[in-house]
Amino acid sequence: MAVGGFLRTVTGYPTVLFTFALAVVVAYWGVVLVGGVHLHGGHGGHGGHGGRAGKGGNGRAGHGGRHFRGGVQKVFGLGGIPVTVAGSLLIAFGWFCSLTGQVVLGSGHSAVLLPAALAGGWAGARLMAWPLGRVMPVPAPPPTRLDFVGRNCVIRTGRVGPDFGQAEVRAEDGSSALVQVRQSSDEAASIGSELRVGASALIYDYDVEGEFFRVMPGPAAGN
Repeated sequence: MAVGGFLRTVTGYPTVLFTFALAVVVAYWGVVLVGGVHLHGGHGGHGGHGGRAGKGGNGRAGHGGRHFRGGVQKVFGLGGIPVTVAGSLLIAFGWFCSLTGQVVLGSGHSAVLLPAALAGGWAGARLMAWPLGRVMPVPAPPPTRLDFVGRNCVIRTGRVGPDFGQAEVRAEDGSSALVQVRQSSDEAASIGSELRVGASALIYDYDVEGEFFRVMPGPAAGN
C-alpha cells in the first residue's frame, strides 16, 4: 500500500476513530517509558495507620471505582491485567482489524466495519489477557477505613460516648491503628453504661461527615 493510500485509510471512517485513540495510547506509553507515570497508578497509604484513621477522606469513591473497573474487566474477560493494558490492547487490535477490513472491503462497508473491529479488538485483547496476567498481575487495592468496619477493637480512652472516644484496631496485615470511635446514647443506655478503657467493642459503621467509627459492645478480645 502506498503512503498516500495508507494515510487515507487510517484517516477514513471508521479507522480514524481507532487512529485517534491509538495516538493517545502511544503517547501515554511514551510517558510511561520515560518514568513519568506508574503502570498501576499511584497507591495511597492506609488511611487508618499511625493514628490518622479518624481524619481525611473515607476512600469510598476510589475503592468503589476500583471494584467497578475490575468488575467490568471480568465481565469482558479482560480481568487479571491493569486496566491501562487492557484498554491499550483493545484499541491496538481494534485499529488493526478496522484497517485490514477497510483495505479488504473498502470504505463502503463502514457500518459493518466498526462493530467488527470492536469485536476483533476484544478478541485480540482477550487472547493476550491470560499470558500477560501471568507476568503482570493486578496488585490488590490498598486498604481503606471501610476495611475496619466489622472488626473488633479495644477501647483506649477512659470512656466512649456520642462525642468522644478512641480505640485500637488491627488491620488485615497485622498493623494497628488508633481510631476515633463513638457510642450512641441509646446504645449506652441499653447496656447501662458507656464503653470503658480496655473493653472490647465491635466497629459496625463509619460516619463520613464526622470522620469516626460507630462501635457497640463486642466479644472479649481474643474470641
